[in-house]
Amino acid sequence: MKLDRLPTWAKKHVVHVVVEAPRDSRLKLKYDPELGAITWGHPLPIGFAYPFDWGFVPSTLAPDGDPLDALVLSELPSYPGVVVPCRPFGVMLLEEFGAKRRERNDRLVVVPGDGRWTNELEDPDDLPRSTRQEIEHFFLSSVFFTRKDARCLGWKGPKAAIRLIESAAAKAGKRRNKAA
Repeated sequence: MKLDRLPTWAKKHVVHVVVEAPRDSRLKLKYDPELGAITWGHPLPIGFAYPFDWGFVPSTLAPDGDPLDALVLSELPSYPGVVVPCRPFGVMLLEEFGAKRRERNDRLVVVPGDGRWTNELEDPDDLPRSTRQEIEHFFLSSVFFTRKDARCLGWKGPKAAIRLIESAAAKAGKRRNKAA
């Protein structure tokens, strides 16, 4: 089965997320659609590990040409290749230096449909400010040694997350239609 071709939505406002790098992984893992497998990406900088599961939303296309990335706020790590049904929770607005200019590379943040403490979360404002800052710090610091010069521009809530997913799914649909 091609994990990148699974349906985007499990049901209304519940999105599929395919885990690439689980929480606490010090290695960036990446799904390779040609192989149909999770492959070695690169080590994170010394001392860094993913604070939560990291993966992608299948059947979507983000501005960088890959499926839409997603951070899964969960109490526990899962495993590479696991598909997690999630509620769109928020978007961390991120800007970084791309090929020739500054570009947006927003981070979708989701919560498992069946969690524990995450069941209470509706909006990024429900997280302690320190937790939001730690997530921001992870994303900014993990690219510190690259030329991306990333900056966090703030957070948006679930409606922005749903719009981001819908837009990325529509772009993927257009690409499939052109290829057909």
